[in-house]
Amino acid sequence: MPHPTKSLFASGTGRSFALTFTLVSSLFLLWGLCNGMIDVMDKHFQRELHLNLAQSAWVQFAHYLGYFLMALPAGWLAMRLGYKGGIIVGLLIVAVGGFWFIGANHIAAFWAYLLGVCLIASGLTFLETVANPYTTVLGPPEYAATRINLAQSCNGIGWILGPIAGGIFFYGKDAAGVSTGSQTLWIPYAAVGVIVVVLACIFYLAYVPDIKTADVYQLDDRTATTSPSIWAHPHFTFAVAAQFLYVAAQAGIFSFFINYMTSEVPPIPAAWRTGAFASWFDATAKTSADVALSDQGAAYLASLGFFCFLAGRFSGAMILRTFRAHRVLGLYGALNVFLCALVVLKLGWLSVACVFLSYFFMSIMFPTIFALGIHGLGARAKKASAYIVMAIMGGAVVPKLMGAVGDRYGMSWAFIVPLVCFGFVSFYGFNWARFSKVDGASLKSPAGSETTDGEARATN
Repeated sequence: MPHPTKSLFASGTGRSFALTFTLVSSLFLLWGLCNGMIDVMDKHFQRELHLNLAQSAWVQFAHYLGYFLMALPAGWLAMRLGYKGGIIVGLLIVAVGGFWFIGANHIAAFWAYLLGVCLIASGLTFLETVANPYTTVLGPPEYAATRINLAQSCNGIGWILGPIAGGIFFYGKDAAGVSTGSQTLWIPYAAVGVIVVVLACIFYLAYVPDIKTADVYQLDDRTATTSPSIWAHPHFTFAVAAQFLYVAAQAGIFSFFINYMTSEVPPIPAAWRTGAFASWFDATAKTSADVALSDQGAAYLASLGFFCFLAGRFSGAMILRTFRAHRVLGLYGALNVFLCALVVLKLGWLSVACVFLSYFFMSIMFPTIFALGIHGLGARAKKASAYIVMAIMGGAVVPKLMGAVGDRYGMSWAFIVPLVCFGFVSFYGFNWARFSKVDGASLKSPAGSETTDGEARATN
């Protein structure tokens, strides 16, 4: 079990990586913001373009298609340009996607918006391919899962802000009550474009060392013809599958959150529709004494879900300093299976509460699967991380299935899809030690085994 007082950011040479970690963590906030806006965009297109749930899921498909197409090129480029180069390229691609939304708003066609979503996702792919494994090596290897969860907490902050921006610019109304979303949708994306250009300049000037990771399986010491493929390691292979299904479950729950809240929440007293919260509710046809959540109200409420997600990230980072990462992952996966089952059963406010609790328990899954999957792969961790990022394609495929189930049987029954996905994540977590042939998930490596290119050659 890791020692809880050891510094999270100490290098083998005694240098602290705290400032570098802080700078890299800002990238997690960026893509959390972008993802948060994507997740509340579906209902906008359903209303404006008269799409059903399965059709609106093309937004998620375009988003995760960008990850799928660019993951391997991002991994290849990161191995040649290093961490700093990969980050800068990713930021510039995100900027192109953000500014494209200005033109997309003039074109006013679904395909134009989907292209912008795909471009931003392509840039985010570079950032995730580089930043996720980079956080795992910015300190003692036994705290790899803790660091990546701590950095991903910044991602959670971005995910809280994203739905708020989406609620304001996608679902806003003028004084006459007419929707203004079609005219203002481009604004938050153009702002993202400006921000990432500034970030690219900061990273160009900053010290971002290229760190050599520990090679537990001695892959780097063998020739290309004798060294086994990274696919020969079950802990990595199953991580790709687990990440595919986790992101599938996450994307489905996030993207259809508004649909669930506007269709499955029990009737709300009409007295709540007053003051600053009036826009949160719409009249319901069931009874004049009750109201239902509006699209804008549900979008704002999504921020509460992401607050639960953020709380899970922060608490998870602390829990992982004490308990083995793979066991925590297995437990959280099993709890989400139980919560999704309660949602399927349509138990009123209890089911609604379970949706928010699912945010909490899915919070640590992506970074923890990532850290467990690349454990001990040495220099090949960058290549391995590209495949794990590529697995994000699960978010493009499975939400369409969840949407189809929702169209046919209702949004509560649609949660049967993430239930199955979380079941596999739990299986991976509880069996990781057997897959990796490591006694526990302490992620320990020989002390001082990591070095930086800057410390070794003084060229950075």
